[in-house]
Amino acid sequence: MKTIVIYFGYGKHTRMIAQRVKEELGCDILEIKPKIPYSSDYQTVVNETEDNLYTKETTEIENIEISLDNYEKVILGTPVWWYTITPPIRTFLTKYDLSGKTIYPFATNAGWLGSTFDEIRELCKGTIKEEMNIKFSTDYAENKLVTSDFEIENWINKVKEDNEWKNKLPVEIN
Repeated sequence: MKTIVIYFGYGKHTRMIAQRVKEELGCDILEIKPKIPYSSDYQTVVNETEDNLYTKETTEIENIEISLDNYEKVILGTPVWWYTITPPIRTFLTKYDLSGKTIYPFATNAGWLGSTFDEIRELCKGTIKEEMNIKFSTDYAENKLVTSDFEIENWINKVKEDNEWKNKLPVEIN
């Protein structure tokens, strides 16, 4: 069963968690990139995306160079922008079909998750399992993880165990 981490990371938080999952599961990784990169100034991005919850904005993303047909499990990572998923993840979920896949979403945020997982469930055609809310301090520059390492490790182990359990299912021979 092949697994891939797919994520959009504006800053370092989501990217850091995505890399950790990749390393611990030994799986592939894909970063979703907007065709026009966001400003490197955090406050500019905050101001430009302030209505994200209501507008459900999408943005053009670079084409992905892999076949999603090769994967059964997708670990999907997004920062939370104004209480929901980012425009690049929204675009990815509307452009690419994840039906038949098991999705393990995680969201990085400063404690305001809002409707993030609701929107993922609404846009995904795959089976959603084991959502993980990963909180960082409200001071973006501080980069302090609030969610414990134990909680993150526990979530990664649940994803790993789900894979191992499926691999132990009896095989039917005719």
